Amino acid sequence: MKIKSINPYTEEVNWTYDSFSFEECESRIENSRATFSGWSSLSIEERTKYFSRASKVLRHNSEIYAEIITKEIGKPIRQSRGEIEKCAWICDYYAENAAEFLKDEIVDTEAEKSYVTFEPLGVILGIMPWNFPFWQVFRFAVPAICAGNVCVLKHASNVPRSALEIEKVFIEAGFPENVVNTLLIDSKTAMEIIEEEMIDGVSLTGSIVAGSEIGELAGGLIKPFVLELGGSDPFIVLEDADIERAAQTAVKARFLNTGQSCAAKRFIVLEDVVVDFIEAFEIEMQELKIGDPMNEETDIGPLAKKEFIESLEKVLKDAKKKGAEPQVYGEEHNKGFFFRPTIIPAASTDMKVCNVEVFGPIAPVITVKDEDEAIKVANSTEFGLGAEIWSGDLERAQRLAKRIKSGIVAINGMVKSDPRLPFGGIKKSGIGRELSHYGLKEFVNIKTVVVNK
Repeated sequence: MKIKSINPYTEEVNWTYDSFSFEECESRIENSRATFSGWSSLSIEERTKYFSRASKVLRHNSEIYAEIITKEIGKPIRQSRGEIEKCAWICDYYAENAAEFLKDEIVDTEAEKSYVTFEPLGVILGIMPWNFPFWQVFRFAVPAICAGNVCVLKHASNVPRSALEIEKVFIEAGFPENVVNTLLIDSKTAMEIIEEEMIDGVSLTGSIVAGSEIGELAGGLIKPFVLELGGSDPFIVLEDADIERAAQTAVKARFLNTGQSCAAKRFIVLEDVVVDFIEAFEIEMQELKIGDPMNEETDIGPLAKKEFIESLEKVLKDAKKKGAEPQVYGEEHNKGFFFRPTIIPAASTDMKVCNVEVFGPIAPVITVKDEDEAIKVANSTEFGLGAEIWSGDLERAQRLAKRIKSGIVAINGMVKSDPRLPFGGIKKSGIGRELSHYGLKEFVNIKTVVVNK
């Protein structure tokens, strides 16, 4: 089977690769397991030195990697550069902090000595998405490898070049060969690898359907797993919010990566300020520059895949059928997988756009009477990844944050992953956490040792 990387802007093929056979995967995973023995025996201080080198490789080759991202998924080049810098940041963060996070924890008991130690599990499989093709991998792999594991990567089929370049980053940084191993395979082969118990844990970022299948399979084999399954994040604007600032952040959050991210999916605005918010939102939207993602001034590029256009059109059709009057901005493009930025000013909770995870530049605005209704609407979906609350009263906002059913709440800001903070959701947004010291301990044996004379 051929794996093709297609440029969403030119609609031309970037690169073509042969997928790996199951036997080749077996060989590569065996090589990774052999590497695990030596890698895990290094002290954490020795392991973290490699990550300082990795951050230098990323920054040195930033333009090369950014161009690959843009060619593979159509992300505006400035955002692609920012993604690479964030990967360098996570390498620096764990290089500086992992040793402290993983040191033995002494516990005072009647015994001579009691402590908790953190030991790596082995080979961890990462099944990663295309929308942040470098960052999502580094977010998973860096903590896992820091802890002493080795990783094999099954990346999304439309970003094979990114997957191969990520492996090269670790090689160029001097990591032992096979600490990170890329497998160019389809989802079926990835499931077979889990089923054959060739790995010791799995981390998936993807859809609910994929998460359910992976969770069922890994759980049945008693293998640890982390699932990050996306969301439909509410962006709540209260009547005492800074409307102009909220609108600026709303547009930035919703249209980041051409709307192909989890941030700020539903705008829930109190009726007292909804007219002002929509007006400010539209002003910001009109400033967005749509076009060639390699252009430095472009804010919105094409969607990553052609089939996403039809999916978004179906969502809009459903909204129109239920009374919506979408407002569309920007010019039509004859070439490339473009979908023009759209706002739905009077969205209702029965519309698909307010209930499913919409991956594209559509912004529904839901009007509510008060904060209680805002919380009710915010919690009304099956997702629980992130949420934003905008208010001039920080105590009020923090009280409301406790009522939001999500893994992350940003007050007067946008939800974004940060190496210093745990990232993950509840409900059908996933299980487990990435980043921070929490993510570092997802794929370790938390071992208790009790010493008596």
